[in-house]
Amino acid sequence: QEVDLDERFGELDLRNDSDVPDVPPSTDSTPEILKRALSGLSARWKNWWIRGILTLAMILMFFLIIYLGSFMLMLLVLSIQVKCFHEIITIGYRVYHSYDLPWFRSLSWYFLLCVNYFFYGETVADYFATFVQRREQLQFLIRYHRFISFALYLAGFCMFVLSLVKKHYRLQFYMFAWTHVTLLITVTQSHLVIQNLFEGMIWFLVPISSVICNDITAYIFGFFFGRTPLIKLSPKKTWEGFIGGFFSTVVFGFIFSYFLAQHQYFVCPVEYNSETNRFVTECEPSELFRLKKYSVPPLLQAVLGWESVNMYPFQMHSIALATFASLIGPFGGFFASGFKRAFKIKDFADTIPGHGGIMDRFDCQYLMATFVHVYITSFIRGPNPSKLLKQLLILQPEQQLDVYKTLKSHLVEKGILQPSLRG
Repeated sequence: QEVDLDERFGELDLRNDSDVPDVPPSTDSTPEILKRALSGLSARWKNWWIRGILTLAMILMFFLIIYLGSFMLMLLVLSIQVKCFHEIITIGYRVYHSYDLPWFRSLSWYFLLCVNYFFYGETVADYFATFVQRREQLQFLIRYHRFISFALYLAGFCMFVLSLVKKHYRLQFYMFAWTHVTLLITVTQSHLVIQNLFEGMIWFLVPISSVICNDITAYIFGFFFGRTPLIKLSPKKTWEGFIGGFFSTVVFGFIFSYFLAQHQYFVCPVEYNSETNRFVTECEPSELFRLKKYSVPPLLQAVLGWESVNMYPFQMHSIALATFASLIGPFGGFFASGFKRAFKIKDFADTIPGHGGIMDRFDCQYLMATFVHVYITSFIRGPNPSKLLKQLLILQPEQQLDVYKTLKSHLVEKGILQPSLRG
């Protein structure tokens, strides 16, 4: 007899965790050459070596992408976003057995396309205004960007309503909500990562590297010294690993930011040069990235023997970033652990041997991206004359003239310009 899915999922909220539908276990994707090389080791040490080798490989690949430039980093962020979306949405399909829902898989990817169109269109309007101004077809898309984005989303919304089928209503709305929460987690946060990148590659590299450093050092300290469990959601996490990871991350962030702050390539905002059709990172470094003499506190003078020290002001900010990455960032991982436990899965996927899925490695990065964006807007970023000028150039000549007259009157009132100045 056919099961009434509407009644079945109507009782979902009354179930406990042990009643959640089973998800097929992930397969072992470890390359055969590694399996043979590590066959004589215990499971614990085998996992150690697999994780270590793959971690080094990913770090080297990351360095290569950094060398290739900011555009490749943007493509990397977009690729990771799409893969994370795929991993989370696939869990929803498996848990709720929703493969047969009409149009639903297509609609999930359609909504991903719509949200990306909206966010990346906003980025184009903000950072590529001069480029857009020279192309009439793009001017139309940018001018009506939000209306077009809303129309695209509305089309998907109507398609979802039309796809509703009797006895599947509740299941379809579960998956509709699942898709939108996934979009909130992946697309919104990845957009903030790219926003941080445009502020300067250092705002991209230091936070991401701090999370990676904390993940690695916490694992190492926990592996060798871990004795005291930290949180029930992640039984393998220990206080020893948590504390060791914190101090290691702060030291790493402080030293790493010192080396990055010396190079324009890392500290200058990423801007698009419409004449060369390339992203450029050339500027006069701001005060954050100029050496400044600081007095050493009297307590430390006796220990270090220094009365003053030369540092980049950004290094002080790196301490705040590293502290968040090591104290609050792991809660993104704990959240992901709770999510996986709720649906009886070990990893989000088996994309990376020894690590799980892409989302397993970037669960803390998304939380970090939001913090960095808020930190920049709250404590760092001031008015941007270059960005404001780009926006003024898009205006009609009459509007530009009005702005000029208003600005001139304001400067005259302030005494900066002489009232007799003509222009």
